[in-house]
Amino acid sequence: MAAQDQTNQLPMGQLPIGQESDSGTIFSEEVIKSLTSSKVSDRDKAIAAISQNFSPLAAEVLTGLLKGGLFWDRDSQAFYLESNGLKPIWPTAAPSAAVNPKKVAVNNRQRELLASLLSARSLFDPKVETRREAAKKLIGAPNVDLTVVQRRLAEEDDPRTLDNLKIVLAMGALKNQEGSEAEKLAALTELERLYAPAALEDIKALASGSNPELAKAATQTLKLMEARAQRLALAETLFFGLSLGSVLVLIAIGLAITFGVMGVINMAHGEMAMLGAYTVWATQTILPGQPGLALILALPAAFLVAGTVGGAIELTVIRPLYNRPLETLLATFGLSLILQQAARKGVSSMNVAVITPEFMSGQWAIANNFSVTQGRVIIIVFCLLVFAAVYLALQKTRLGLEIRAVTQNRAMARALGVHSSRVDTLTFALGSGVAGVSGVALSQLTNVGPNLGQDYIVDSFMVVVFGGVGNLWGALLGGLIIGLANKFLEPMNGAMLAKITIMVGIILFIQRHPKGLFPQRGRVASF
Repeated sequence: MAAQDQTNQLPMGQLPIGQESDSGTIFSEEVIKSLTSSKVSDRDKAIAAISQNFSPLAAEVLTGLLKGGLFWDRDSQAFYLESNGLKPIWPTAAPSAAVNPKKVAVNNRQRELLASLLSARSLFDPKVETRREAAKKLIGAPNVDLTVVQRRLAEEDDPRTLDNLKIVLAMGALKNQEGSEAEKLAALTELERLYAPAALEDIKALASGSNPELAKAATQTLKLMEARAQRLALAETLFFGLSLGSVLVLIAIGLAITFGVMGVINMAHGEMAMLGAYTVWATQTILPGQPGLALILALPAAFLVAGTVGGAIELTVIRPLYNRPLETLLATFGLSLILQQAARKGVSSMNVAVITPEFMSGQWAIANNFSVTQGRVIIIVFCLLVFAAVYLALQKTRLGLEIRAVTQNRAMARALGVHSSRVDTLTFALGSGVAGVSGVALSQLTNVGPNLGQDYIVDSFMVVVFGGVGNLWGALLGGLIIGLANKFLEPMNGAMLAKITIMVGIILFIQRHPKGLFPQRGRVASF
């Protein structure tokens, strides 16, 4: 603990934050002697002394020590930092290549101390993101200089950084052997309010301590934190369940349209999603360095590509096989294999790299210790937008009217002048186009390769059958239910057994309700 004692003797606030200092101030005779000493205690003194200087060079030296990149040349008595070779930092006139370099070694305890010191320095960075990360790293870190944390707390205006700084101070109060009972009780209240799992061990130590008042308060804090942890775990499971469900809904929407109108079991539907994912890769290849713009442009492009391929499939493969469902299933299964092999030959048998744009990276903090990934939130919203667009298209457009007419009674629709063959082609193209759009979303969640569609085709059929054939609302509700059920069952049974359990449950449900959650009534398909 010598380094901590030195730090306390020389308050870090002694030198104003951001003050520049030349290398001579950092590498005083005493610091040089301590850094090059073989004694651990001497290097502790050097680290404590350098930490008082808040110049950029001092930060480089501390970082170099942490990463094992600070060297000392025995012959020239000069110091170097590893940066594409050895860069002289003191004296600056030293040779650019050390003759006899020796790494300035630090032990694990000193590395922990260096990490804490660098995080404390970052608390004063002008960038909010840097301060947030620095405050987060200080939680549970050893040898934290609480005087620096208190100083930053008085100046900080970012709520998330403030919460983490308060956690650091509260944890420090619990560990302070000389702290009063009132301070520890206040710290327990603060840690429970802010929910700091990193402090659980310290709280448990108090709960089993000899002070009855503190032990009672710590036990109560543990119960409250455990209850909150359960609520956060439930919220996390719900979020991931909705995320998975939204992906299933995106794929199943197109299948619900084609299956409901045409009665065709399209085993190549997953490959339409694969085409949409490859479209993202193609647009990002055409627009290097602009992944966000490429992803946005890929949405209409994927719809057109998959829709065009789907229309061609209906004209050449599906149409000659109407009223022969088994042969249609076999033909589309063979077609899915052909499309997969075409992807392997035309692009690569390996997965291709798709870049996630900045606006879909990172996390949104909902509460302390609970964040949601931006990409999954955007995909959930995107799923609802696609559902709304398809629903309005079927309800408010001429094509939607004709699709509903053919679905309800094909013969009557033809008698009233509806070109049912054209409707079939456009319906298949629409369903395939929506599947292509779902592939754009999948490219941000999973690997893009020839087998992408096969991973979701069975789940999408389960969604359609469970929700009700040809019913969009059934696809939406069925997809969300299956996604949530999957995520709730996974922790208990594992991923594979969870899928099997869900499939068995759907089979039993279909035994009692053969037409799904939203059954068709008479000749009417309720879109």
